[in-house]
Amino acid sequence: MSSFSGDEIQRIVAQYSPMLLRLAASRLSPADAEDAVQEVFLALIDKAPRFRDAGHEKAWLIRATLNRAADIRKAAERRNLPLDEAVLPAAPEEDGSLLAAVQALPDKYGAVIHLYYYEGYSMKEIGNTLGIPTATVGTRLARGRERLRQMLEEEIA
Repeated sequence: MSSFSGDEIQRIVAQYSPMLLRLAASRLSPADAEDAVQEVFLALIDKAPRFRDAGHEKAWLIRATLNRAADIRKAAERRNLPLDEAVLPAAPEEDGSLLAAVQALPDKYGAVIHLYYYEGYSMKEIGNTLGIPTATVGTRLARGRERLRQMLEEEIA
């Protein structure tokens, strides 16, 4: 049984849903992203973890969302089914090819790219959230940017 009150669950869902949906959608189709986030909230209610503070709560939700998104991607690959071709609506300053390229990155690069550029986290915050050294975040950002550059150049050629 959950140790969260109804008000606490409502607060968490209202506060984190938009960010978690964007994060999941950077790795999955919009429909699968919604499923992943819903499953994360169900796991939160079911497991009722104790959080030290708001930062720990947010980190748990982000890690759980990334892990669930990775599980969904792996399950789709095992079944040899392509993920939906749908892409997030592009922001006015972006075109869909950049978002599609970010979605196509391996999870370890796509997650840090999304958290850094789309959510505005610092490398230190990403490292703390994902439980990896800040230097590793920097390496993954550099490698992810390089892969994005290559993918976009191939698309142009």
